[in-house]
Amino acid sequence: MVSSTGHQQIDDRQQDETSVVETQVRSGNGKALKLMRKVRSGRLRLPITLSVVLMSLNIALMVFWIVLAAQIYWWTALTIGTVVFALILVGLTFYLILTIKEVRLNQRQSDFIDSVTHELKTPIASLKLYLETLQLHSLSEEKRGEFYETMKVELERLDHLISQLLEVKRLDALGMESDPEDIALEPLIRHCARVECNRRHLEVDQIFEFDFEPTVIHSRRILLEMIFRNVIDNAIKYGSAQPRILVQVRLSKGGRVITRIMDNGEGVDPEIRKDIFKIFYRGESELERRKTGTGLGLYIVKTLVHLLGGKVTVHDRLDESGSVFAIDLPGSAES
Repeated sequence: MVSSTGHQQIDDRQQDETSVVETQVRSGNGKALKLMRKVRSGRLRLPITLSVVLMSLNIALMVFWIVLAAQIYWWTALTIGTVVFALILVGLTFYLILTIKEVRLNQRQSDFIDSVTHELKTPIASLKLYLETLQLHSLSEEKRGEFYETMKVELERLDHLISQLLEVKRLDALGMESDPEDIALEPLIRHCARVECNRRHLEVDQIFEFDFEPTVIHSRRILLEMIFRNVIDNAIKYGSAQPRILVQVRLSKGGRVITRIMDNGEGVDPEIRKDIFKIFYRGESELERRKTGTGLGLYIVKTLVHLLGGKVTVHDRLDESGSVFAIDLPGSAES
């Protein structure tokens, strides 16, 4: 028999090992991320420098040409030369803009790979340690049950990540295998909230407050579930330590249904509100880097909302700190 003190020592050792492995994973990802950013910074600096030099040279040559042609009254050559130099300048400007966009996209893709690597390695490392502990040590049934429950949570985390990756891969065709139907929003959103809370072992009643007008949207159920699950997931993730989320559904004029999902977090910086819906995008703040994620959720939301003929926006709450994600979709009052 293993004493209670022995059990405690085993538990402490297992927790310490898990913490060490997760710290090593995070440290490794952090070093790789810094290295990649340094390389990307060098790649971006070269085309910018080259473009600025060429643009400066082009402007100098254009000024020289204008002065020279004007002195000898060579008006035709002056006009043609000025147009040519102007076109070259425009071309260089477009080249610079496209290069910067491409480098930034590559940066988001690299950040995405770093995030996915971390998201995959951390639960796998935890599962490995739990399995080794179960094999090597004699634990009580209660402690074994706790380990099994934790392993289940880690597997669900992996399943959620893989599902999200597959969803992005098939966004264009997603949901098209089913026919549109009239869907009441209240039960659907309550279901999405319950699923996301269950994933985190949270109580819906302690987190959510609902304020519904009876509304119906004619759409495919799977698409609406993906939209609201991702926004709710984001609200819980970036809410405060004790998240409180208000979901409000209103029918507006012109047959539109507006769903507002409000969290109590730190809000979204106005400068990045458009960027957060881009694929692979993850913010640079310490809060956003501490949170797990891949930068896919809000991209999925925006893509599917546009597919359904709607729009999604984000702004600050007026009554308290936090963000409001407003989803505007075609719909009607529930009959």
